[in-house]
Amino acid sequence: MIFVTRSYTLKRRAERQDETRQRIVDAAIELHQTIGPTATTISQIADLAGVGRVTVYRHFPDELTLARACSGQYLQRNQPPDPERWSSIDDPERRLRTGIRETYAYHRATARMFSHVLADARDHPVMAPYHEHWRRAADVLLEPWHLHGRQRTLSRAAIAVALSFDTWRTLGDEQGLNDRQAVELGVRLAHPCGCGPPDRGNAP
Repeated sequence: MIFVTRSYTLKRRAERQDETRQRIVDAAIELHQTIGPTATTISQIADLAGVGRVTVYRHFPDELTLARACSGQYLQRNQPPDPERWSSIDDPERRLRTGIRETYAYHRATARMFSHVLADARDHPVMAPYHEHWRRAADVLLEPWHLHGRQRTLSRAAIAVALSFDTWRTLGDEQGLNDRQAVELGVRLAHPCGCGPPDRGNAP
């Protein structure tokens, strides 16, 4: 009976530790997407999580450990579109349009976070998987055009620019385009021929 009680106590202690850790991560995520990583302090995270500073450091001994935990949790909850799924679309123009449409929808859904994170920590090591994801996305959208040399280099750069969060924000927030208009211009910017196909309305 003593062993059962001890096992239960240890289990509950581990569960409380996990719950505390999760509150800290959730607090950091909330602060990062409201005031940005640079303005966020350990004291603010501790206050929002309802714990002391020492408890935060006990779970996350340095800034990079906490940043990785926040990034991993946020991207797990807000997964970007999967470029590998686009690979199943053989038609180059349809693949391009699908990729840009899904990318812009993702940017809109995650704008609170990435408007701050990209401003404060674009080159932070924790952002490497994010940037790698969009590099892969550009490669997938370029692949069916079968381009070579300089034309390939320039087209890939144009697609990368069209996919970027900054481009989406410029088209929508700064220039006032609606979602469909932003996608149309994004396709035109990225199209290897230098101009997009005719407006197909809501076609996929």
